[in-house]
Amino acid sequence: MKPLLIILLFLLNFHFIEAQTFDIETIKFSGNDEKRINLVILSEGYQTHELDQFVIDATSFTNDLFSQSPFLEYTNYFNVYAIKVPSTESGADHPGNGSGEPSPPVPVSDVDTYFNATYDGFGFHRLLYAQDYAAINTVLANNFPTYDQALLLANSPYYGGSGGEFPISSTGTSANEISIHEIGHSFADLKDEYYPGDVLAAEAINMTQETDPALVKWKNWLGTDGIGIYQYCGSGSCASWYRPHQNCKMQFLGVPFCAVCKEGIIEKIHSLVSPIDSFTPISTLIDNPAFPLEFQLNLIPPTPNTLERTWTLNSMALASNVDQVNLLDTDLNTGTNTLVARVNDDSDLLRIDNHETLHAYTVSWTINKNTLGVNGISSETNDFNISIYPNPSHSTITVKYESTHPTSLKAEMTSLDGKKLKSVTLSQENNIDISGFSQGVYLIHFYNNAVLLATKKIVKN
Repeated sequence: MKPLLIILLFLLNFHFIEAQTFDIETIKFSGNDEKRINLVILSEGYQTHELDQFVIDATSFTNDLFSQSPFLEYTNYFNVYAIKVPSTESGADHPGNGSGEPSPPVPVSDVDTYFNATYDGFGFHRLLYAQDYAAINTVLANNFPTYDQALLLANSPYYGGSGGEFPISSTGTSANEISIHEIGHSFADLKDEYYPGDVLAAEAINMTQETDPALVKWKNWLGTDGIGIYQYCGSGSCASWYRPHQNCKMQFLGVPFCAVCKEGIIEKIHSLVSPIDSFTPISTLIDNPAFPLEFQLNLIPPTPNTLERTWTLNSMALASNVDQVNLLDTDLNTGTNTLVARVNDDSDLLRIDNHETLHAYTVSWTINKNTLGVNGISSETNDFNISIYPNPSHSTITVKYESTHPTSLKAEMTSLDGKKLKSVTLSQENNIDISGFSQGVYLIHFYNNAVLLATKKIVKN
């Protein structure tokens, strides 16, 4: 019994530690937390009397982040909160044992902070990181468990920061730019466009060893906005790696994200949150309905609004690029009717046929009509993530899809002039043989219950 008692006491003590909560300040509120990406900023190295300054610093970062593309265009998709975590002492540790020490040198220090942030990480002075990830996870679990991305601001005037699961930046020179760069790593999995070292070099949104313009993952951007295939360096391991741009925020502070990185950030946004904030009606029984019946979408619009809306009734086109439709009794068949609103993002920041993953969002209403009129409406939302690779391909393409609710999809391949070549009912993962196609460009259309969700170009080489 004694070991069990010890375990129980440990768990009770651990629960007590976990229960610590801190004040939370709303920096930016766009809507319901469940329908937004929640960015949570934690204070590090701010004493209690400095927490007002932390809120000022967090607000400054937020204002800078959402003044820059693509966060500017998608600002409505984010909430930002600041958790006021007090430290016993101000600043961050500086052992003084890293290379790249600035002149004049930063004073050596060992301070008592909540997350134990330190400079000189992995031998580099400017690599500032938080050593106590367990404490970060505990604070987030107790104070804001529904966070999507967390960021630490360290109350230190010296240049420094790092990415990882929990990016961190000092409040010194270029603090906001460092934070935004690190968010690029942690939020969208972007790579540095200066050579990050052999250990961190890997295929990614903005890093590749592919040099063929027809195969490189950012091929649809080549020749636009300075996008090319640029070698990291001329010799050594980094000579085999390439980036899309010569002046991107993932390489230099104070410049914009390149088009490829913007696209990657937007793809991440779409993977986390639907542009459909709400809709009406929700499932309901109807007695003696008044016509016309009104169906409404409440969307989260980018700025400018690039959301494309398509409405179909019983698989027939009904309306486009409107947020509301009205149905008359004469529009409906006796029996079951299906009204579908499909939403996708038509932003010119996206080169949609070159994405590996397509996103589409639907609301479906089932309208039951009998001889006495409409007696019920049911509704369902569904979010679709459809992945297609490799592209180009000489023999087989793989199609995977995920959806919020189980459903079937059909893929239909056509020539550019609309000639139907192949139709496949999809399971969760499918290999489609295109070896018999001639070299060229084809279209693959994805349908859910006869409703077109998305179209993508496929290249047969």
